[in-house]
Amino acid sequence: MKVAFLTHEPFYPPSGGGSAEAVYLVRELVQRGHQVHIFCPKLGEPEFVQKEFGVRLHEFTKWPMGRYTSLRSAKYLLYPFFLRPMVEAAHRTVKFDLVLSQHAIAAVAAGWLKRSLQVPVVMNFLDYLTGFMETWPAYLAPPLLLKRLEKFELSVPLRYRADAILTVSDTLADYFAKAGYPRERILPIYYGYDAGLFPFSKGDPAKGHVKAPTIVMHGSLDHHHLGPIALGAIRRVVREEPSVVFRFVGQCTGSLESFLQRIRAEIPAAHGESSGFVPYANVAGHLADASVGIVPYEESTGTHCAFVAKIVEYLAVGLPVVSTPLDSAKRYFGDEPRVRFSVFDGESFGEKILSWLREPAELHLSQARAASERVRAELDWRVISKKSIDFVEGIQLKTGS
Repeated sequence: MKVAFLTHEPFYPPSGGGSAEAVYLVRELVQRGHQVHIFCPKLGEPEFVQKEFGVRLHEFTKWPMGRYTSLRSAKYLLYPFFLRPMVEAAHRTVKFDLVLSQHAIAAVAAGWLKRSLQVPVVMNFLDYLTGFMETWPAYLAPPLLLKRLEKFELSVPLRYRADAILTVSDTLADYFAKAGYPRERILPIYYGYDAGLFPFSKGDPAKGHVKAPTIVMHGSLDHHHLGPIALGAIRRVVREEPSVVFRFVGQCTGSLESFLQRIRAEIPAAHGESSGFVPYANVAGHLADASVGIVPYEESTGTHCAFVAKIVEYLAVGLPVVSTPLDSAKRYFGDEPRVRFSVFDGESFGEKILSWLREPAELHLSQARAASERVRAELDWRVISKKSIDFVEGIQLKTGS
């Protein structure tokens, strides 16, 4: 089939967050013989991408788009209005059999295309985008406007009569079902990782040796990632273990810079370090020598719905994990001995970190290996992509002409 693949993020290289998933879904589609047309913001090496992935690119070039561009939110909101005519113009020649969208931004354009192209539409929701904004400052996310946006986002599949949706978690699937979308047309696929890029490393005595315990966090490092819980946890840990190093791996966003400034001002004894942006393929190298991986997310509807990639990747390389009690994470990892959940409180979170540091790493080596093997078997991108595209093909067969 001919697939229009829509995303508001540059397709390659992945820029963080949910963007990595697109690469693996597209590879699976192409390997099955489908013709994939990718509609996305302008890339650095479009010729290479088309040849490497066997796809046709349709690039949006009116303004820069990406996770770290200025006026990001405004650009995201305007993007669907330009994305729709791009796909419609291509359809006049290509005659697409299916539209597959990534994230809520592209889902809006996909909904409009459902009406104009009269082809099956599958929407892939990798998060509850507006739900994350509940922990943002009010000047960035006015509460009344935010409530309307949250309600609108959940209504998108039903409003535009999407043929099926994929969700990042069981929790997010429940929210769409409560909003009226038929539960039988929802497939939770979770969020994976590349097992080839995150090898288990804790069993190798040549690895994992550091002078001081290192607490690591990686990702896009936005407002909902770094707040009072993270700050309180650092304060609690430093009070007992002042030699501990806190490592933040990812783009030095305004949120991260503000957070590091607060650490320096309020907890001067703390040792913090920032790597700057690290390509997805290189992230594991920054995790391998750490002691504990952390997910100190503030509580919001968005974070409860997220299936946090950090947890998966920490477990893959062999790290123990501390997380706030996000609903989606507890539902999947609630019985996993390598993950310890705090309450939504910095003191509690810091105590959970210390509980791992007090125990010799060798004590839990067999559990670390078992956790790594579990995520490899269940959450490698190839496993998730196969399940996802099986579902998408089934929808096209049922509804396509």
